[in-house]
Parts: sequence; structure tokens; C-alpha cells
Amino acid sequence: MDNLKQEIGSVISRNGLELLGLSNPGLVQWNLTPAALIQQAVQRREGMLVTGGAFNATTGKHTGRSPNDKFFVNHAGMRDTIDWGKINQPIDPEAAARIWAKARAHVAGRDLFVQDLIAGADPAYQLRVRVITEQAWHNLFARNMFRVPSDEERQDFTPDYTVLQVPSLDTDPTSDATNSETAILVDLMAKTVLVCGSSYAGEIKKSIFGVLNYLLPEMGVMPMHCSANVGPSGDTAIFFGLSGTGKTTLSADSRRTLLGDDEHGWGPNGVFNFEGGCYAKVIKLRRETEPEIYDATHRFGTILENVVVDPLTGACDFDDGSLTENTRASYPLDFIPNASATGMAGHPQNIVMLTADAFGVLPPISRLTPEQAMYHFLSGYTAKVAGTEKGLAEPQATFSTCFGAPFMPRHPSVYAKMLGELMTKHQVNCWLVNTGWTGGAYGVGERMKLGYTRAMVQAALDGKLAEVGVQQHPDFGLLMPEACPEVPCSVLSPRGAWSDGSAYDQMARDVAGRFAANFTQFEAYVSEGVKSASIQPRV
Repeated sequence: MDNLKQEIGSVISRNGLELLGLSNPGLVQWNLTPAALIQQAVQRREGMLVTGGAFNATTGKHTGRSPNDKFFVNHAGMRDTIDWGKINQPIDPEAAARIWAKARAHVAGRDLFVQDLIAGADPAYQLRVRVITEQAWHNLFARNMFRVPSDEERQDFTPDYTVLQVPSLDTDPTSDATNSETAILVDLMAKTVLVCGSSYAGEIKKSIFGVLNYLLPEMGVMPMHCSANVGPSGDTAIFFGLSGTGKTTLSADSRRTLLGDDEHGWGPNGVFNFEGGCYAKVIKLRRETEPEIYDATHRFGTILENVVVDPLTGACDFDDGSLTENTRASYPLDFIPNASATGMAGHPQNIVMLTADAFGVLPPISRLTPEQAMYHFLSGYTAKVAGTEKGLAEPQATFSTCFGAPFMPRHPSVYAKMLGELMTKHQVNCWLVNTGWTGGAYGVGERMKLGYTRAMVQAALDGKLAEVGVQQHPDFGLLMPEACPEVPCSVLSPRGAWSDGSAYDQMARDVAGRFAANFTQFEAYVSEGVKSASIQPRV
């Protein structure tokens, strides 16, 4: 045992855990393989293996991100570079230091798992990340979601950022200046992230995404909350969208090479994936509609999160949302047959902005001018539906600027300006696609058929909509194609899909008013061209 402790001590010294003050941990297991991590997770009863070989874990009351519990340490030198507010909350360095001291004391004597990983496929913009976790399955999640270094890259690995995840440690709002028992502390000066009081694995990857969103604009790279794929001719497509709008589903297209499903950069060399894996929503997953994702959920090495499982047979019930509607699967990119080996591609030819409009008034597909693209990028519209959140009885409009407000530390205008400049420079087409409701609002209409959406997106990417006649929507100013292969013309007209045209007009004006009210916060930051493209309700 003494020899083992001595060996562990040398590993700690060699790799720098002492820089975090973690000088007295228990057994430290470094860069374990997926098989070894799953073996540890099963032995430690962190979850269970299910039919097909995936590992399923539950995360307690935190089944999604805790946006109200994320803080940036408010160092004097960077106070003017962060868009402070409800999303990017400040915490004093002294308060952060107290929480870190608690974390160090908490992990003393505890076993830890460590992975040295890379965020970013483009070597010019990579971030070396060390992830330290209490549980083996969280360490496997990190290994799935970031890029695994080569043996050569692991030699003398020095992290640019270190993440310490301690879900068993709760913070005290009274003494720690937090909002709850959960806290995600990002320190851009110390280059650390501390996650306390939450077992939701997504906090690990999203914290580093936020760091990249802060760092990369100054390097001439636009960070994006998007999926991306590449066609047979090498044409790159980007898919912006909030959770539940279809980013992962639509980018996992067997006819195109998948670059990634969630986080990318767009810089001088083109588009590149930040991640090494996918983190797909799997509620109501079907092999018939999403075969690549379904097959990935039945493989050893995949992590399922909060999926309901029959304890006797090990069979998953993807329809059961009793734990959460936000059930997830984390798996390496190479579990998708047509995934890119490099994670890099050229500049995009098409941008698709996805929205799930629960009011049923937005067109299923429309082409945007560059000014409209910036407007809708800043708006980041989608809608929540009844039943997905406690107390939500009717559709609720949601505006998340840049289609990812919780992850954007800088002012939204920084990212929007970069988008406009890149679109103009590379002459990129932009499309707004409604994956939400048609024929009426949620509860009356029906969800847009995935087959129709796939056909519309494919036609847009293939250039088949370029010569089609268009109509301008009277409320939203959007240019709606009059025809699309494999899609009935009746589907393309949102008003025509309603049985009551006057009811549609009233709802469309209501949604237009919501757009207009939301955009007032950005008017001082945009050009007159973008203002002229803004949505205004008809009188």
C-alpha cells in the first residue's frame, strides 16, 4: 500500500494536481479506458449496464443544466469583457476561494478519476483540458465528449484549463454567496472550473464551451452552439437551434458526413468541431426515424442519462419521461458510421436556423437575407410546450440569443457581428426551418413531420430551392418557397394549414409582437439594415 501511495504521489506531482491544492486524495486513476471506467462504475454501483451494452446513470434532482447557478469569478481585469446579468453572474474572488477551499477539504482522501483531453479539432485553436471527477461514469462522459489525445500528445500534458466536478459537495447560499446548493464556478484568470452539487454530466462540457466562447472571438474564431455536416461534394452546412429543435437529428444524415452535433468554431480555416462525441436527446427515440442515434444507444461505451430501465430485463423505455424529458445519450463520434475522422471542414455554404414554433405560425422553411439572418440569430426563437415544465399550461415563447445564451459570456452583438461578416465574406445562404407545429398551435395542430423537414432541408442544401418562386410572409417578412420536392405545397403555407385563417392571423400577429418586444434590447447594437429586417406586428 505504501508503494502504491508513493506511486500515486509521483503521478500527482508529475501531472500537477497539487496546483489545485489537491495534495491528499485517495486513489487517483488516470486516463482509464472506457472498459476500465465502466467496470469501475459498475463495481461502485454508480449505475447499470442495459440491453445492448450501454451504461445508464441517474442524476437525482438535477436532470439538466442549472443556469441560475453558473458564476464567473469577477476579477478586476476582466469586468468589462463579460456580459454580466442573469446568465453570466459574478462572484467575488474571495467567495470563490472559500468554495474552492471546501472542495479541496471535501475530496481529501477520496478516490478520483482524471482524464487529460482536448477541446477543438483545429490544432491552431485547441484547448487542453484536464477533467477530475468523483465518479467513474462522469470521467467516461468527459472522455466521450472531448477529443482523446494521442499517446504523443499525452506526453508532458499540461492543461490549459482544469475542471473539478464534485457532485457530492453542496454549497451554502448563506455563507458561500450562491443561489442554491449547486454552483458552477468559472475562473478565467485561474483557468479552472468547479462544479458542485450537481450530477448532471452536461455541466462538464458546457462549462468548457463557455470558456471557448469567451476566448475564441479575440482569435478571429466565431464559437457556435450548432451541429454541422458535410455533403458528398464537400459543402458544409451549419444547424443552429436550441434544445429540442432538431440539431442532432437533422445533422445525423446518412447521406452526409457528420462533423458534430453541438459545438463548433468558424475561423480562418473553416468550421471545426469542439467535441469528440455526441450528447443526444433520446426521449421517444425510434430506430425508424433516427437509426444512427438509436444504434449508438445500444453500444458498449455509450452513457445513457436518466433513461427509465426495466431492472429485471435491462431494457430501456425511451418513451418514459417520468424522470425527465431531457433523457440523454453520450457516445463517441465514431459510433456514428458517417462521422468525420478529422472534425474539420471548409467554410459553410448553408446555415440552417431551427425553431420549434409551438404556436404553429412560422413557415416550415424560408430563406433569410443576411440582415434577417442576423436578426433571427440575435432573437434565437423557439417555444416551450405545455407539460415540459411545471406550471406550464400553454405554449411559451423562448428567446435565447445566438441560439445559446446560457453559454455566451460576451455580449451577443460580438457573436452576431462575426456571423454577419463571415456570411458576407463567404456568401452563405441562410434558411429558417420550423420543426414545431403546423395547422394550429400545440394542442390543436400537429408536429411537423420529420420526413417533410428532412426533405426541405435536403432540398435547400442541394440548391433545389434556389430557383423556386417565393412568397413573402405578411407578418414576418420571410421568403417562403412555393414548392419543394417530396413536400405537399399545402404544407409550405403556414396559414393554409390552419382551418381558420382569421385565427391564424391573430396568432401570427401575437407572435410577431413577441419578436418585436424581445428585440428592443439589441436595437442599439445593430445596423439600420438589420433594424429594417426586424419583425413588426401588423396594426
